[in-house]
Amino acid sequence: MGKPTGFIEYDRVNCPASSPLGRIQNFNEFHDMLSKKERQKQGARCMDCGVPFCQNGQVIKGMVSGCPLHNLVPEWNDLIFTGNWKQAYERLQKTNCFPEFTGRVCPALCEAACTCGLNGDPVTCRANELSIIETAYQEGWVKPEPPEVRTGKKVAVIGSGPSGLATAMMLNRRGHQVTVYERSDRPGGLLMYGIPNMKLEKQYILRRIEIMKAEGVQFVTGANVGADYDAQALMDQYDAVVLACGASNPRDIQAPGREAGGIYFAVDFLKATTKSLLDSGLADGNYISAKDKNVVVIGGGDTGNDCVGTSIRHGCKSVIQLEMMPKPPEKRLPNNSWPEWPRVLKTDYGQEEAIALFGQDPRLYQTTVKEFVKNEVGDLCKLICVKLESQKDEETGRMRMVPIEGSEFELEADLVLIAAGFLGSQSYVTEAFGVEVNGRTNVQTETGKYQTSVEKVFTAGDMHRGQSLVVWAIREGREAARAVDEYLMGYSFL
Repeated sequence: MGKPTGFIEYDRVNCPASSPLGRIQNFNEFHDMLSKKERQKQGARCMDCGVPFCQNGQVIKGMVSGCPLHNLVPEWNDLIFTGNWKQAYERLQKTNCFPEFTGRVCPALCEAACTCGLNGDPVTCRANELSIIETAYQEGWVKPEPPEVRTGKKVAVIGSGPSGLATAMMLNRRGHQVTVYERSDRPGGLLMYGIPNMKLEKQYILRRIEIMKAEGVQFVTGANVGADYDAQALMDQYDAVVLACGASNPRDIQAPGREAGGIYFAVDFLKATTKSLLDSGLADGNYISAKDKNVVVIGGGDTGNDCVGTSIRHGCKSVIQLEMMPKPPEKRLPNNSWPEWPRVLKTDYGQEEAIALFGQDPRLYQTTVKEFVKNEVGDLCKLICVKLESQKDEETGRMRMVPIEGSEFELEADLVLIAAGFLGSQSYVTEAFGVEVNGRTNVQTETGKYQTSVEKVFTAGDMHRGQSLVVWAIREGREAARAVDEYLMGYSFL
């Protein structure tokens, strides 16, 4: 375990962040790493609990508590404390293919379940994880691990997001020949184009891709399988196919005036910005600009926050974020006890920046759009919004948010970004492979399984479970790789 009195002697110290008004001048990551000495103190706070909820990954009241990858958190926290960084890396890589990604973008389910968080501040598990993997890269411990023996089996992975990459890594190291097909011009999927640069700089994705290439994984970009790449041809060419194309259907807002110019899905807005940033530093102008515009973001989740932060970096005139649900409490309520995921108010980086720049929190709770108003040339000029209240549905017994009569008000808006989540997989892919989908258009499998209704076709990630987290995508990719390996070889030690 860590230092027996570590959680008493040492306070939690987060990685220092640049000031909001300073960091909005660029799209760079804005957290600095602690020194090794200070990081060891953070590792010392871990008590190696007899029941380590941090690595449990169990669903409690519909939400996951602890790490879905079952990362050996107490083990590598102790190894940080004792200065055994290489061994910490070796323990970390046993469960997580890409800690350099989760260490940056995971919401840290482990920390929410940390025992220290019951009566104080949890251990900095996510930052400890990131420190381990970045130390491993600096020391040269992260090296290509090509298999010594090839099985002669060929696998196609469709999609290069976190689930596709995890599947490819595991199957390749098992000895199968893996080719990853990506419809975008760069590999990485959600990691590359769905997550802004200030949360995950793309050099870290490309660094891992180069290692995978050196291990023997082949990447084909600009390959839109099911459209310009024939699905049956791939089925004939490979011994197994894994569909890891994500939940790519954005949920729309159906209100009068939806056809107005200036209304975009958040995923298109974020992708265009990142691509232009990587291609030319935004000099080519091939993105949806928020400069000097009144921006309204519809959706209060992580994607909505990313739109707020990106719009501010563009130089927007104002930004408002609409959230249908009530404002969460600042502290846990009695019906949300530890180790459940804490349903409390979270002010993320984009909201912090809006507060610093415009003097107020951009979020309007219990609010939605009733009508999009166009000007004389058909472009958006304002929104008619309405306040919502929670009511019990007499038929289902469930609570739902309904408009409050007479609560309408107007908002100026030149640009609306819809960040209302995703509905599931895209039909042209599932239809091309002939796989069954469920009522949410996710690819259908038996519970806990990854093989689809079509022989030798498997699935993983958001395409399988619906919109979720990077850490869940990695877990699904690892488990799908084992299922494919068993199918191909009759057994698996993955």
